[in-house]
Amino acid sequence: MKKFTKFISHHPKFIFLVMTILLIPAFIGYKLTGVNYDILSYLPNDLKSTQGQTILDKDFKNAATGMLILEGSDHEAELLRDQILKIDGVEDVISKSSTVGNMIPEEFLPDDIKDVFYADGSTLMIVKFSESSSSFTTMSAIDKIRNLSSPPKYLSGISSLVKDTKDLMDKETPIYVVLAVVLGLIILSLTNESTIIPFVFIVTIGYAVLYNFGTNVFLGEISYITKAIAAVLQLAVTMDYSIFLYHRYVEEKKKIDDKNDAMDLAIQETISSLFASSLTTFAGFLVLILMRLGLGKDIGLVMSKGVLIGLLSTVILLPAMLLLVEKLTTRFNHKVMLPSFDRLAEFNIKHSKTLVIIFIALFIPAMFGSINTKLYYNLDRSLPQDLDSIVSLNKMKKDYDMATTHFIVVKDDLSNSSLNGLIDGIKEIEGINSVLSTNSVTGVTMPQEFLPDKVRDNFAKNGYQMIMANSKYQTASPEVKEQIESMRDVIDKYDSDGYLTGEAVLTDDLTVISDQDFKMVNIASIAIVFVIIAIVFKSLGIPIVLIAAIELAIQINMGIPFYLNHTIPFITSIIIGVIQLGSTIDYSILLTNRFLSEYEEKKDVNESLGVAVKETSKSIVTSALSFMAATIGVGIYSKMEIVSTICTFLARGAIISMAVIIFLLPALISVTFPFIKKTTKGLN
Repeated sequence: MKKFTKFISHHPKFIFLVMTILLIPAFIGYKLTGVNYDILSYLPNDLKSTQGQTILDKDFKNAATGMLILEGSDHEAELLRDQILKIDGVEDVISKSSTVGNMIPEEFLPDDIKDVFYADGSTLMIVKFSESSSSFTTMSAIDKIRNLSSPPKYLSGISSLVKDTKDLMDKETPIYVVLAVVLGLIILSLTNESTIIPFVFIVTIGYAVLYNFGTNVFLGEISYITKAIAAVLQLAVTMDYSIFLYHRYVEEKKKIDDKNDAMDLAIQETISSLFASSLTTFAGFLVLILMRLGLGKDIGLVMSKGVLIGLLSTVILLPAMLLLVEKLTTRFNHKVMLPSFDRLAEFNIKHSKTLVIIFIALFIPAMFGSINTKLYYNLDRSLPQDLDSIVSLNKMKKDYDMATTHFIVVKDDLSNSSLNGLIDGIKEIEGINSVLSTNSVTGVTMPQEFLPDKVRDNFAKNGYQMIMANSKYQTASPEVKEQIESMRDVIDKYDSDGYLTGEAVLTDDLTVISDQDFKMVNIASIAIVFVIIAIVFKSLGIPIVLIAAIELAIQINMGIPFYLNHTIPFITSIIIGVIQLGSTIDYSILLTNRFLSEYEEKKDVNESLGVAVKETSKSIVTSALSFMAATIGVGIYSKMEIVSTICTFLARGAIISMAVIIFLLPALISVTFPFIKKTTKGLN
């Protein structure tokens, strides 16, 4: 290790050059990494809904479907259909004429056909894309459809939603990074005497972020949520490492004249503590890979990797950069804008019992609010309502009373009587306003075997029959949940191997799985952080006290939406607790570690706590403010409610954790010290 640190500290130009060259493959890897904008694709493959979706994609070429409303006549609809069919990435366009031909007037059509394809002054077409919702080909096809010259038209569906999400994220993501950097620089400048050092910190983390994004190429693709928050989050959770190393370097320079030797010693003295402090953050992110929802694995792998890369960049790149700008660091110094925390330490000790009572009392409203915070699962709700896909979806609901479409897949050897019974049973379910199948067509024109292949392939292919059932109920609503249960009962009655899928069904499964993931991930994160702290401090009492403090902060954070009557995106409840626990438990570890070292010398609990609070509060406040600065700008700016909510919670969580640690934890340690003493090895 000494050879390693000496090489870094005595060859800063070489280290900086190599680390800069490594940005080239990192940038190439970043550009080659795919981005998935469809959260529903992260559902596990063992669900019947995802298996049904696979059959639709593979056998019916129904990888992505859009509903296109045209405010025009049948003739105009046919002209538009012909244009759309020529677009690369479009598999087929199902319309009235493609289903029953042009010879039958609208007034003679059966209700099944009429209800699907007609509303006041408009015609509906179902556009089938040949590739997945988030593929480049599908995105390009949607753009081309929207740009076709025609009467007013509205394209809705998951593909259209994904396209608008992609466009919005591509536009906003660079601004997220700029906001995080600018606000981070402001906070670091106010809390650090050097004007230059904050820029060095930001550049170091910038290198680490690009390395992290470049190595994502080995994952194939990442989710748009990960892409949106990973850079900001990595900056927020790894800034501490730079601050700790720099402060140690300043200390060593006071003792050692040679700056390279001082840096060598600074790296040696901080590297083990940096690895230890990063362990809880790393473990917190890694726990997310246990989620059944693949999105957790996506965020968990990218961010845990980001923590390690951030740590390595801190001990390899940062020393080189600090040595290279050494002459500039002291040239533009200014006063640190942080107060003294002497009075806070005295207040904590004087009112320790009262503060512990407050600590316990706060748990009741915090837990109640957290448990009762409302979640939403419908993805369109998190998008701006003026997007094309959302406007189109609202028109679909209004004009066609169609909020979502269910797809039923059954075996094609199902008898006619069973198939008719299934369709009749589906039609009778509350909220189903139309059903489209081969029966809808053959009942009007001809026997099924005489249907054109192109028409028949839309509904019967490769041993399966597909039925479309349109619902007036909103995705993720209580009504659609009950409707889905009723549909499953009907399908099981006629074909126990039948599949029910579609956006609403997949979202319903998402609801169940995310609830299970939330409970499992929180228990696992607490358990693993408990073990890490127990090993670090050789104690059973200390992890209980520290985790209790952070859990209060988490419950307060998660409970606030209930008292503000806000409904939040479901993913927020899963990942915030884990991230807040893993990334802010360091505050309590820092304070406790300083307290124990002071206690070894002074053997006086209150005096040791007083010193610990005075000496660590500045670091804790600086870290929390940096965390908040990196995330709050995105939380305020982003039009994507999922991203905005996650970043707002992270910013608020950092401040709440900071407040709990510096105001309440010292009192908690003071009151529980007899218990801590008995359960901690070597503490006398």
